[in-house]
Amino acid sequence: MVDRELYFIRYFSARFETIQLLMVEKIKINRIKAVLAEKDIKHKDLAEMVGKTPSAITRICNNDFQPTLKVLREIAIAIDVISGSFLCRLSK
Repeated sequence: MVDRELYFIRYFSARFETIQLLMVEKIKINRIKAVLAEKDIKHKDLAEMVGKTPSAITRICNNDFQPTLKVLREIAIAIDVISGSFLCRLSK
């Protein structure tokens, strides 16, 4: 019983540390928000175009959530851009 409890403590403490690191440094992976601004398209309009909720599109635009490649492709087709234009440069 003690080994199992120790396992859970180690498992969840490692996960908690990972979550803390992600919360401290928010990495911008996509630039969908900037592309929407350039094209003068609102989140709500994009949500209707791709069949997602406005809150899901907002989370994607704020880099809180990253879309799958399928959704990224659907967004690119909907607003008529190359899907590669959504990606940020990740160099430091």
